[in-house]
Parts: sequence; C-alpha cells; structure tokens
Amino acid sequence: MEAQKVNVIPLPRDLSPVSDEIDLRELIVSLWRGKWWIISTTFIATCMAVAFALLSPNIYRAEALLTPSLEQQGGGLSALASRFGGLASLAGVELGNKGGDKASIAIEVGKSRLFLTDFIHRHQLAVPLMAAKGLDKDTGELIIDPLIYDMTNQKWVRDAPPGKSLEPSDWELIKAFKSLVMLNSDPKTGLLTISIDFYSPQIAKQWVDWLIDDLNTTMKRRDQDEAQRNISYLTEQLSKTSVADMQKVFYQLIEEQTKTLMLAEVNQEYVFKVIDPAVIAEEKIKPKRALIVVLGALLGGMLGVMIVLIRFALRHDKK
Repeated sequence: MEAQKVNVIPLPRDLSPVSDEIDLRELIVSLWRGKWWIISTTFIATCMAVAFALLSPNIYRAEALLTPSLEQQGGGLSALASRFGGLASLAGVELGNKGGDKASIAIEVGKSRLFLTDFIHRHQLAVPLMAAKGLDKDTGELIIDPLIYDMTNQKWVRDAPPGKSLEPSDWELIKAFKSLVMLNSDPKTGLLTISIDFYSPQIAKQWVDWLIDDLNTTMKRRDQDEAQRNISYLTEQLSKTSVADMQKVFYQLIEEQTKTLMLAEVNQEYVFKVIDPAVIAEEKIKPKRALIVVLGALLGGMLGVMIVLIRFALRHDKK
C-alpha cells in the first residue's frame, strides 16, 4: 500500500522579520542631502526676525520705589481703637483698618476700575493709550496711527470691533492701561514698586508721578470725608449724653478725627512716601533685538530640520 503524499509549501530562503529601526548613518546622510532646506529656512527666518526687531519700537520703563507713610503704619488712632473700639462701635463709629493697612487698601484702589477710569479721563490718556504706535526721535512726540485717530479733526476713525463705538470704551482704556503699568508690593519689607512701560520715557515718568500723586490724593480725600462725617456724628452724640465716661470717649474720638484732618491737610505724601522717584530712562527695556534674531535663526533651523526629517520618514515608509 503506497504512503499518502503530503503537500509541503517551501518557505522562501530570504524571509526575515521587517525591522522598524532607522539607520543612523542613513539619517545623517538625509540631513546632509537636505542641507539646503535647513540653510534656506534658517536664512528666511533670520531675515524675518531682523525685520521684526528693526521695525519694533523701543519701549522705555519709568519706575518708582515707595514706602508706606509712617502716619499710616499705626499710631494714635490704632492705639485708641484698642482702648475704645468697643464703645466706639456702640456709638456707631468704626476705628482702625479692619480690612488691612492703608497702603494695602491704596494698592487695591489703584487697581480699581473707578480709580483708573477717573485717572485716564482726568489726564486725557485715551489717545496715547489706544492710538500711539511709536516715538518720533527727532521731535520727541508720539507717532499717532492715522487709521485709529485723526489728529487734524480730533476724532476717532478706527475700525471698531463689532458692538463697539468708534470712541474706545472705559473697559478698553482700562485694559490698555493695565497692560502698561505694574504695581508690585513686597510683603516682607512693605515697599511698593510702580512701573510703567511706554514708547516715550518722558511720558512714562510723567504717568508714574501722576499715579503716585493721585493715589495719595484719593486716599487723603477718602479719609478726610470719613473723618468729617465722624466728627459731625460724634458732636451730635456728645450733645445727647450726660454720662461723663461716654463724654470722655467722644472727646478723644473727636480729637483723633481732627488730628486725621490736620495730617491729611498738611501731608502731601499721605499714604506713600517716595524713596526712589521715577526718572527719564536713557536705555530701552525692550525689544531685545539680538535675542529676537538669535531665536529667529534657531527656530528657522529647527523648522528646516523638521522638514528634512518628515521627507526622510515619508521615503522610508514607501520603501
């Protein structure tokens, strides 16, 4: 009986697993072959970076260092609050700074929309904030973009965003101003740094000076109004009581409120005293033109290498 034959399919001799590994030598050769891609993208990116650096206007920084006024760091009113705070509350008068010291309150006031809106409109900063695009070195005057503001007719001609009027709103003005000003407080020393970056070093210094003066004036008026209201109220309550101890408290409270009025009247640096005033900067703070060019060249070179690697990967997949 003949043995049954089994059909056997011979395996090819050159059958071997497919390798996904990339030959480093082949990769280096591909980078060398694509060197003109790398050189071209690096050159183009460097030229664009140089153009951007040269066209970017200089920005100057004006900076002032402040310290809280000694009168606001504690003293007569705070001491009086510790002694007669309870009785004063019963009388309807609030003593002390329960929400924090006046310097901290002044910083928050300086960041508030109410203060900034009044500050911008009082000093007529709308046009410099929204329409300035550089500084004329010959005349020292701001360059106003004619597509935003018509200096001849004194009117706004900008292409307003949808839902906005030609004249910038208070919201836009505050947003633009906040992008230029910095208020930094050191919690350890209590010192406050106010700085403004702008095209004109003279204008930047002027704005810092105005900001300090307006902060002191605003806080002074707030305390004067509050002290005047307290004196009127205390005087009225004093006339209604015949208790000697309460009369003594009222007299001391009136004395402290009167002292507050006197200090506010004679002290120009009411909340903040200037340690290091702002000066007209002689050197720009930005742009860092050399850094821009170097980063542009690096990004261009990286883009060129990426293009060469993508081309290499596509050819490798086809093979």
